[in-house]
Amino acid sequence: MSLDPHSFLRSLFDAAIAAAQPSVTMAAHLPTPPKGRTLVLGAGKAGGAMAAAVDALWPQGAPLSGLVVTRYGHVPPAYKAQPGRIEVVEASHPVPDEAGAQAACRMVELTRGLTADDLVLCLISGGGSALLSMPAEGLTLEDKQRINRALLHSGATITEMNCVRKHLSAIKGGRLAAMCAPARVVTLLISDVPGDDPSVIASGPTVADASTCADALAILGRYGIDVPAAALAGLRSAAFETPKPGDPRLAGHTLHMIATPQASLEAAAAAARAAGVPAHILSDEIEGESREVGKVHAAMARAVARRGEPFAKPCVILSGGETTVTVKRSADANAPKGRGGRATEFLLGCAIALQAEPNVWALAGDTDGIDGVENNAGAIVTPTTLARATALGVKAQERLDANDAWHFFEPIGDLVVTGPTFTNVNDFRALLIL
Repeated sequence: MSLDPHSFLRSLFDAAIAAAQPSVTMAAHLPTPPKGRTLVLGAGKAGGAMAAAVDALWPQGAPLSGLVVTRYGHVPPAYKAQPGRIEVVEASHPVPDEAGAQAACRMVELTRGLTADDLVLCLISGGGSALLSMPAEGLTLEDKQRINRALLHSGATITEMNCVRKHLSAIKGGRLAAMCAPARVVTLLISDVPGDDPSVIASGPTVADASTCADALAILGRYGIDVPAAALAGLRSAAFETPKPGDPRLAGHTLHMIATPQASLEAAAAAARAAGVPAHILSDEIEGESREVGKVHAAMARAVARRGEPFAKPCVILSGGETTVTVKRSADANAPKGRGGRATEFLLGCAIALQAEPNVWALAGDTDGIDGVENNAGAIVTPTTLARATALGVKAQERLDANDAWHFFEPIGDLVVTGPTFTNVNDFRALLIL
């Protein structure tokens, strides 16, 4: 089979991203304009692209205004150059900043005076937890920043992290939707979480929350995360409880999932098959430590390469979900911090386990174009990856031990750089076995 593995794998990644673009998926899910006005509120890494899509599709004669917050650098260039009817502001991710806090306060003000004739169109995508920051009573932005960092380094799953985040927030966990009463609320979501649970995406600002303050306390205890006395008091007394299913303030609200990890994996699989390569989707819900998930994927690829099990070669194996990285704390306070995100740590674990297996290539990337906080979406592994790194004096296990996968892949030129993609359906992984 005549195939360039690099360009082939990159084409699958591009197909997955293209399938999740709001400009492609939005039209089928927009409601009709209401009798009153339409207010657009939103948060997430795809927020700018979602706002641009709504603005382009909404009838020009129908009232439309609103505010959406997205990550710095994630406003589509055309919309930034010529803003439309929906204001888009930028803030920090994954740790919240003052710009995100101000955006949250402005959104709360915009909900005042809504009537039953009005429509609130909420545009929610992954990253909204950090971008839409309004600390619960008694907490400060600095408290939220510290807790957020601790959660990110703890190895907690996205569901666990967002349970804590929504209970320490004054706007997430269904609270934003409750503020919009008596207006009708329609939420359009792009999923970045395993299982597509709308209450977890961006900590569910418009979705009733079945988790509890007790659940949040248990998670904080499980990972040894200290929180201020005001947070403990609010959680222990249940003063920070979120709106629950059946809350009358959320009655009649609807939501639509406009892009999902599974749909993007299916688009990548279709692209592979069109190129003549059989494709197999493992799951869009894979979680666990990135390096360990990498080892499991490597074991499967080796089995295919050597024994033709569980799939015959040639083939490509696809998976998605959200893995985690537990950051190890060095005893040396002056030691440099490792760089890299979930995708590169997955790939480094995978490369070590593959041990230069011939005819196996892998690409992993975050579909928002940013792996963690780095400038790359992910990286690629080839049969020569370990040898090329060794020739440069770069030790794979040493870099993995330091959570420093970026400094493993960057010297050998194997980072995948896309820039912001203006969508976010989480991790994408593809292993090609020829």
